[in-house]
Amino acid sequence: MTIADRYTGPAADAAAQAPAAINPPAPTSPPAAKRAPAVSLPAVGERELRLDLFRGLALWLIFIDHLPPSLLTWFTIRNYGFSDATEIFIFISGYTAAFVYGRALLESGFVVAAARILRRAWQIYVAHVFLFTIFLAEISYLANSFENPLYTEEMGIMDFLKQPDITIFQALILRFKPVNMDVLPLYIVLMLSLPLILVSMRWRPDVTLALSVLLYAATLHFDLYFSAYPNGYWTFNPMAWQLLFVFGAWCALGGARRMSAIIASNVTLWICIVYLVAAFFVTLTWYVPAMYGLLPKRLEQWMYPIDKTDLDVLRFAHFLALAAITVRFLPRDWPGLKSRWLKPVILCGQHSLEIFCLGVFLAFAGHFILGEVGGGAAMHALVSLCGILMMWAVAWLISWYKRVADKSAPKKSAIGNADLAGGTL
Repeated sequence: MTIADRYTGPAADAAAQAPAAINPPAPTSPPAAKRAPAVSLPAVGERELRLDLFRGLALWLIFIDHLPPSLLTWFTIRNYGFSDATEIFIFISGYTAAFVYGRALLESGFVVAAARILRRAWQIYVAHVFLFTIFLAEISYLANSFENPLYTEEMGIMDFLKQPDITIFQALILRFKPVNMDVLPLYIVLMLSLPLILVSMRWRPDVTLALSVLLYAATLHFDLYFSAYPNGYWTFNPMAWQLLFVFGAWCALGGARRMSAIIASNVTLWICIVYLVAAFFVTLTWYVPAMYGLLPKRLEQWMYPIDKTDLDVLRFAHFLALAAITVRFLPRDWPGLKSRWLKPVILCGQHSLEIFCLGVFLAFAGHFILGEVGGGAAMHALVSLCGILMMWAVAWLISWYKRVADKSAPKKSAIGNADLAGGTL
């Protein structure tokens, strides 16, 4: 059995801290019973820097993971457990989307909230089409200039060169996706489902999460999937990955606060630690042949393949363990979140759509440089560092421009500002 047979793909959380208990004086007469709201949101204007930190970190890790394997890729989380940066990214996307548009639903109603969600989905779709066009131009130009057609085959655009008319149409309906361009189509589909998710969350959050679990289970049992062009299926199955997105929304709308006692439990902590250590041991058997025989055969048969396309249960559980430990030991008011050393990664997380698109361009450019120039681990580290610095520079420039624009423009609503300033992907 090869590594590819065991693992079919290449921690963050934003749980709000539970408020301190308040013991009011006993009333002289029993007050009328009030029903607690089904969902709750953080205060207006409150920004969760942990979200920005881990979303920016996920963007950096995705960029590094898209480069050819080298010494630096061993510093990404996918080599030490079952999940990787994709889980971080989708969870935070669900959390922030629910936070921004859940408030719009509560304050302005379904029609306004749905209109804002559809507008954001359209913006992401336009960004995807723009990214697709420029990405194809980048690959085609370098492949022709250096007379190396392997780049077009390796990046999955050979069908575009053979049948550009059909392929462009398939790309517009999200069925044709070159390599490294799978995340945005997934997020577009998830955003289109967000109005229904939010309405259901407002009615019964726990029931909504349960329905999401049922859809996930049905997807695995009946092998449901979205087909891709020219053959196969989506790299990230939306009907499976919606579970992580909905779970993020559930956490944002009060679920994380209700789980605070569970997360603070020492039993939960030790379960997470044991699971993470076990996952680390399993991943070691992929890279250290001498350890392969230590894994029981029955466990192998039950566990493999660990499917990334359908968000394997082991991947989801690994992310939950990482998230629970992160929330426990990284409080919302941690002073380091405002340090200058973390500012670059936080800035990238605050402008995730632009930085993600830039990261796709830079990943192929780095792939090309490493393929043509070589240089081993030192060159790989240099390319990775230059790419991260460019992502930081662009994020800083976008942030600077928005500050200048906000000073000269009339004030927008808090919801509008959150939407336009990186509140969602």
